[in-house]
Amino acid sequence: MASLSCHQKSIIIVLTILVAGANAADIFLTWNVSLDTTLNPISVQQPVRHTQKHICFTYIGSLLYLSGVIFLIEQVITINGRFPGPTINATTNDFVHINVFNDLDEPLLFTWNGIQQRLNSWQDGVSGTNCPIQPGQNWTYKFQTKDQIGSFFYFPSINFQKAGGGFGAIRVNNRAVIAVPFPKPEDEFDLLIGDWYYDSYQDVRRMLTNGPAQPNLPSLTMLMNGKGPYVNSSTQVYESFTVSQVLGKTYRFRVSNVGLRSSFNFRIQNHRLLVVETEGSYTNQMVVDSLDVHVGQSYSVLVTADQDLADYYIVASPKLSNVSNDPNSGLLGVGLLRYNGSSTNVSGPVPSGPSPFDMRFSIEQARSIRWNLTAGAARPNPQGSFNVSNVTVSQTFVLSGSNAQNGNGGVVYSTVNNVSYMTPDTPLKLADFYSNGSGVYTLDQFSTNSSNGELRQGVFVAAGRHKGWLELVLTNDLGSIDSWHLDGYGFFVVGYGFGDWTAASRFSYNLFDPVVRSTVQVYPKGWTAVYAFLDNPGMWNLRSQKLRNWYMGQELYLRVYDPDPNPAKEFSPPANLLLCGILHNKHQIHCH
Repeated sequence: MASLSCHQKSIIIVLTILVAGANAADIFLTWNVSLDTTLNPISVQQPVRHTQKHICFTYIGSLLYLSGVIFLIEQVITINGRFPGPTINATTNDFVHINVFNDLDEPLLFTWNGIQQRLNSWQDGVSGTNCPIQPGQNWTYKFQTKDQIGSFFYFPSINFQKAGGGFGAIRVNNRAVIAVPFPKPEDEFDLLIGDWYYDSYQDVRRMLTNGPAQPNLPSLTMLMNGKGPYVNSSTQVYESFTVSQVLGKTYRFRVSNVGLRSSFNFRIQNHRLLVVETEGSYTNQMVVDSLDVHVGQSYSVLVTADQDLADYYIVASPKLSNVSNDPNSGLLGVGLLRYNGSSTNVSGPVPSGPSPFDMRFSIEQARSIRWNLTAGAARPNPQGSFNVSNVTVSQTFVLSGSNAQNGNGGVVYSTVNNVSYMTPDTPLKLADFYSNGSGVYTLDQFSTNSSNGELRQGVFVAAGRHKGWLELVLTNDLGSIDSWHLDGYGFFVVGYGFGDWTAASRFSYNLFDPVVRSTVQVYPKGWTAVYAFLDNPGMWNLRSQKLRNWYMGQELYLRVYDPDPNPAKEFSPPANLLLCGILHNKHQIHCH
């Protein structure tokens, strides 16, 4: 095929956008990102061994010493002064423009968890695709919610900043011409739940990188929409939602686990949950008393206000943790569902859920979450018209998430097949475009099917076959629940299991109606298998969603390459592309 001129490429891009953007809206947002030390979701006071006769104070790191008492000064990352940040409320195929002003004292990037960035990994906002926004600078993201619906969220992707906040909800609504497979709720609520360090994210980051081999990380609590647990003596403000009992109205809760390391069980006292959607897929509707939500995952559940006029507990309790049902328990997330006109306060212990150590309950519930084959979603044709019952797998990766120590007493790194990812100064996508990766990474340097021997540190980039089917088998050597995410795609979750995965495990796969999502859990000493159709060329991050694991190296990149230069196959770099690393002084040669 003859090469295309910049003018020809521009015409094709415009035509592509016009077709894809029919009836789509442009959403323009301006975000000022800054640190706030006045927002303290949880106040913590720790007496020290000595007292002072006079009131005085001094700062050491993020600690304020005042009259012999230590007050932890939390540093919360806010967007336009808000924590969590503003909700992005879009519709299928909308174009979202976000001008991000970085008022932090360090570089910043945002990623859009579950937004597939079709043909456009330039906007993915991770270290392998974008140069960071430097302090005092701004940069505008422009991406499309192409062929997607559902519940997602965004967060800062570098420098351990997610532990400081900066996250918010993303809603992608159905177009008016496509029916939603349940009656319109009375209202919708975003509920971002996650564990949260008492210490500042910068202090925790220092512990990981400069501290002992296995640092004693600070205690965690559980926040709901940035607010502490109800009744907890340390809570400054708690989350509540007001609903109407009149005619038993139904409400949609978009629940996301924006936390750092803890899966949780979600429940509402005396109310059942109807699961209807997860990460852009409508599910077979399933009524549950409680729902396990793993790090990085999002669900929509419907709740009907059909109980007595009163207040009710909303609870998120961590998995694999001995947490009592006392609201003052540090790691128990508690909010309120308040019926309009209620004069009856909640009291007593919060409602119990399944045993946090019952992995059999969790895996059976996960297996029961199936794709609704008859519902439309982003497109008029039913979801079930896309299936995996007769696909031919062209690649299989078996990836083991684990830890490895660097020498005797050295730092403990997180690994994939015993490789700990080392972030280069030059984003992989830029190196790919300008120099075919030369000087930055070597494609397929590390094995994607077995251990790479002793701990190795390097830039792990694997080739994915464009428009081929990839079988990803994710295994977990550790004693905690892991959670994996793939940017750029929704994958079909075909199987879960305990013990070792073997070829015979494929006989247990669900190939009829596996749910499609972008984040999936892997149980302790277990495995999870997914299928992904690699039709979206680009450089895509595959990572653990547990922040410590990701920060300490449990990630790799999947390079899906289409040699066709037609920009309808993959977009050219944006006109405002930032350059850094070995390309810092290079003239940009892409089309404008």
